Amino acid sequence: MSRKACSPDNAACEGFFGRLKNEFFHHRIWEGVTFEEFNERLDEYIRYHNKRRRKKSLGWKSPEEYRLSLGYAA
Repeated sequence: MSRKACSPDNAACEGFFGRLKNEFFHHRIWEGVTFEEFNERLDEYIRYHNKRRRKKSLGWKSPEEYRLSLGYAA
């Protein structure tokens, strides 16, 4: 996340958190789940999102594949 009133960064963050809530948090029963379990599941989701979840706007690549194709990640 970036500085205040930086619309492009804010839009990207809002989009990610919206997807996180829709795909990961909502429509699940969290009763009885400990903080450690929740934290592990959240970590798994974020890894899935970055490494395996394909996005149309990235040419049907995952965020990690897209960054690698641009030379931003090693």
